[in-house]
Amino acid sequence: MATKAATKVVNASKDASASKPAMKAARKRAAISVDVALLRKRLKQAYPGAHCALEFHDAFSLLVMTILAAQNTDANVNKVAPDLFARWPDARAMADAELPELEKAIYSCGFFRMKARALSEMSRDLVEKFAGQPPKTLDELVALRGVGRKTANVVLGNAYGIEAGVVVDTHVGRVSRRLGLTKQADPVKVEKDLAKVVPQAEWTLFSHLLIDHGRHVCDAKKPLCSSCFMNDVCPRVGVTVSA
Repeated sequence: MATKAATKVVNASKDASASKPAMKAARKRAAISVDVALLRKRLKQAYPGAHCALEFHDAFSLLVMTILAAQNTDANVNKVAPDLFARWPDARAMADAELPELEKAIYSCGFFRMKARALSEMSRDLVEKFAGQPPKTLDELVALRGVGRKTANVVLGNAYGIEAGVVVDTHVGRVSRRLGLTKQADPVKVEKDLAKVVPQAEWTLFSHLLIDHGRHVCDAKKPLCSSCFMNDVCPRVGVTVSA
């Protein structure tokens, strides 16, 4: 028994010794403070065409498509949109849509019953309160059925050019944490942290830049750290597997 215990102690000591370089490297990375100006510059160079991936044509279509994009992909929403808007092109038409027909039209977007009801009630609110047009303030938008802060920021920033906030989706949250720009998990808290370090005039663009980076390089499961243009300065917070 004593021999086995001694062996465990020796093995534990070896493991601890072997992990010291990795721990030291992790601490060193975590201590890095990212130069946000440099980050913005490199992101712009890497993704010069960064823009909203949803193929909308006005504020109403973007509002509808952003609601449909929840727990779904932008690519799939783009496929559904043409037929959807051919039948119900504006808030007045969608407000009058039969719920079963609307559900059928957006079935592939997931959570179709909940989303159809949200679109129906949201459209009625737009007709009754805003003459069928999405309002241009955050407070008014989030008061609509199915519209949260992220959706409101998407519409304001991309349809109206109003820099009301930073859109925080899963990509933006993940990349921001890995870069050490925030320690928060809650999207609203992440948005507040980003708003402190990114010029307001670039809030919408910055979201698109981080989304593109999250999709192409900073993957959730397999980040391509070795080929990333921020490799020399990124602290890689929470990244345990080198790539």
